Amino acid sequence: MTSLATSRVSSSFRTTRGVIDRVARHSPARLAVASFAGVIVVFTILLCTPWAARSGRGAPFVDALFTATSAVCVTGLTVVDTGTYWSTAGQVVILLGIKVGGLGVMTLASILGLAVSRRLGLTQRMLAATEVKTSRLGEVGSLLRVVIVTSTAIELLLAVWLFPRFLLLHQGVGSAAWHSVFYGVSAFNNAGFVPTADGLAGHAGDWGLCLPIAFGVFVGSLGFPVILNLMRNRRRVDRWSLHAKLTITTGLALVAAGAVLFLAFEWGNPGTFGPLGVGDKVIAAVFQGVMPRSGGFSTVDVGSMHETSWLIGDALMFVGGGSASTAGGIKVTTLAVMLLAIRAEARGDRDIEAFDRRIPPDTVRLAIAVTFIGATIVLVSSLLLLEITGLTLDRVLYEAISAFATVGLSTGITPGLPEPAKYVLVALMFVGRTGTMTLAAALALRSRRRVIRMPEERPIIG
Repeated sequence: MTSLATSRVSSSFRTTRGVIDRVARHSPARLAVASFAGVIVVFTILLCTPWAARSGRGAPFVDALFTATSAVCVTGLTVVDTGTYWSTAGQVVILLGIKVGGLGVMTLASILGLAVSRRLGLTQRMLAATEVKTSRLGEVGSLLRVVIVTSTAIELLLAVWLFPRFLLLHQGVGSAAWHSVFYGVSAFNNAGFVPTADGLAGHAGDWGLCLPIAFGVFVGSLGFPVILNLMRNRRRVDRWSLHAKLTITTGLALVAAGAVLFLAFEWGNPGTFGPLGVGDKVIAAVFQGVMPRSGGFSTVDVGSMHETSWLIGDALMFVGGGSASTAGGIKVTTLAVMLLAIRAEARGDRDIEAFDRRIPPDTVRLAIAVTFIGATIVLVSSLLLLEITGLTLDRVLYEAISAFATVGLSTGITPGLPEPAKYVLVALMFVGRTGTMTLAAALALRSRRRVIRMPEERPIIG
């Protein structure tokens, strides 16, 4: 009986392995998305169990699905309060979802292939190479280990950095340790989840909390290719890749612009920066400038901000963070490439150049495609939400972009949304986390050579 059972298990395993390998060969993007969806299903089931909620009763399916999707897609939008609704076990599940989701959909698919085949085949190496943006396929196996070890090390560093501050807030050692780990993982993965009922409210001028969290969000939004490039060339800036230079310079410029604009428009707002001192206002503005990278944390009430600040947030969230990072959006390098293309066109330059490097035309076409498709997704989802909720466009647009860019900032309307609207946001978070990244990889791999080229003719533009 034992040998028969073992034989059946072995046969089932071989069949599963064959199916996965076959799907990986013919449609690696489908395998990646299916793996990600499968993880969301698992965490939804876990959050539906009675022990996941403080009440001891299973959470409604839509709330469990929404929370699981938000965690795995490292978004941070919530329909129930994380600190009061979910039990400690439920919060652990959410934290695990954040950790798994933060590793990336392509890396997750590669790990699945490794677990099934016990080795990284060419297809899995290509999947991982797409995620970490490396062309040396022989390094991917070790690179995946470096990604996991590096991300965990940064999360632990943030937890150690935050621990003394939580102790000074009169928390016990156990509670301080738990909150430090939760905020460290949530910050680096740009998740925006908080394990306490009040979150960071009332800590707008607290550098001890704001600085490490903002630092973790910004580093997480750079992306693993940039982090690894900086680690390998710590003392040689001239050896930084073009991608690293564009990501860092554009990211810092957006943070600075956002901080200045938020400070200017919210300076006297009694619901946000108004009651704060000058120093606290500056801290709050810098913190708020970093969070649209995809962080999702907030020390002030976003719902009380002026509409102009919401519009600034819309633009910053739509751009998001770096490629192959824990951040969402169309990515800062996409914006940088389009701005460089506009500059080259305005100057009449034949080539698009940056940091003594020439950017090929197909990269510009890819940037335009990703931006246009992202904008279309936001447009369609906003129309659906407007029709379902009857809310004003400013609030709906902010929520839609926050979900698409996996940011997690909210004007406060999410908990009160009707179920159909929640499902729209669930789909938007999933597409925002997997869709643009998978689409970009698919378009990049569709390069084809044609023997015959049509005659050239320029249409009138503008």
